[in-house]
Amino acid sequence: MHRTGLVEFETAIAVAKHRNFRAAADELGMSSTAVSSLVRNLEARIGVLLFNRTTRSVSLTAAGEKFLNRVSSSVADISEAIEIAKGEAGKPTGILRINTSVTAGHEILNELIAIYLQRHTSMSVELITDSRLVDIVLQGCDAGIRTMKSVPGDMVAIPLGFSLDFSVVGSPDYFRKFPKPESPEDLLRHRCIRSRWPGGGIYQWEFECDGKSIQIDVPGSMILDEQSMILKAARAGLGLAYLADSLTREAVTVGELQYVLPEWRPTPEPLALYYPRHRHTPAALRAFVEIVRQQKRNAVNQGP
Repeated sequence: MHRTGLVEFETAIAVAKHRNFRAAADELGMSSTAVSSLVRNLEARIGVLLFNRTTRSVSLTAAGEKFLNRVSSSVADISEAIEIAKGEAGKPTGILRINTSVTAGHEILNELIAIYLQRHTSMSVELITDSRLVDIVLQGCDAGIRTMKSVPGDMVAIPLGFSLDFSVVGSPDYFRKFPKPESPEDLLRHRCIRSRWPGGGIYQWEFECDGKSIQIDVPGSMILDEQSMILKAARAGLGLAYLADSLTREAVTVGELQYVLPEWRPTPEPLALYYPRHRHTPAALRAFVEIVRQQKRNAVNQGP
């Protein structure tokens, strides 16, 4: 849910104030799609049409005006009471919900989540992993973590200070049967574990070296759509895999996997924490943002 648990009411009140979905979205730090969906959800739940919509205007229905006039003051009182209860300087409590990709989730577990839970022992963290980029407001999340280029433009974005690195890996068992590829083109003669995008397409492996970028539609008799299964198949010697280092780092360290074509790694993709432009950021999220900024400062002070 929204920071106050009253997201649908707050959204409808903002639309009524501006008589415009786009302006309400700007105020709340949401997308216009999210605002429309939340208003429709509220109308469906109470069984009342709150707004008349045309391509040029938005106006309150008679029933909508009466309803929002009655609930507006109560919503404001509840929101204020919750903010007071939390307190600007109070200890964060409750659950911090973060939407992230699987690969980014692995990257932040030790870097950020563990530190957050050690520092704020009354907090719980729920990581919701999704390979698709979703609307974090509609999904009931406080924040999201994605590559910087994927962050919606209407969100506050804070770089995390580290990136997603991708590489090709294979097991020692696989390389006892097949030679290591020396160029991306050599992959066309290998068994590769292919991955499917959430939208249905097959992912083409990406490579960069000396300013040259190429994509390879690798061959393979296995197609998977879940990263941990791809990792398991690669460790079992079923083929070469293209995965984030956050997933493969441990297996490489213990010798279960080996990096391939390290000079052809694509440019790392910087990760960012992002969240809606609310006027009052919840204490739990503020505390997480502070840890992100502190970790970045520490990294800068330590240097290379």
